[in-house]
Amino acid sequence: SLGAIGLLSASMVATACDKQAIPMHKTAAATTDSAVAPVVAGQFVASAPYARAVAPGQPNSAIFVQLENKDSKAHALVKATSTVAGAVELHNHVNEGGVMKMRQVEKIDLPAGKTVALKPGSFHVMLIGVKKPLKAGESVDLTLTFEDGTSLATSVPVKEISAPMH
Repeated sequence: SLGAIGLLSASMVATACDKQAIPMHKTAAATTDSAVAPVVAGQFVASAPYARAVAPGQPNSAIFVQLENKDSKAHALVKATSTVAGAVELHNHVNEGGVMKMRQVEKIDLPAGKTVALKPGSFHVMLIGVKKPLKAGESVDLTLTFEDGTSLATSVPVKEISAPMH
């Protein structure tokens, strides 16, 4: 039975950011139920953030957010921090030989005048070793740091994201 629990845990970790297991989400422009107002720091705007709720025993989660660079030059997100996890990393999904795999990245490029969606199946902020289960209706702290030294702090609501019915 320990093998089955290990397999189930590995499966849950793998689906923490699995595009296939997550229903499609509205874009920031179409979202009307977001309880968090956009947060501005310098030329950066973070809007429509949310974190995935996790069950007890599941060690990882992810945060998704829309990041707008209002500057006339390109910038990059280079770091994320939160007190709810042992480690916080920037991640992306990549296709390796027909298999989607999650990989840590050093930065997420933010083109001049554009909005970049950190979303399931793409770029996201990975919470590794969450200190307690993240429950829908709660919120978590998140600080984003950009290559120019600007920091943006926000509160991120936790939402229940379930796999689609088969």
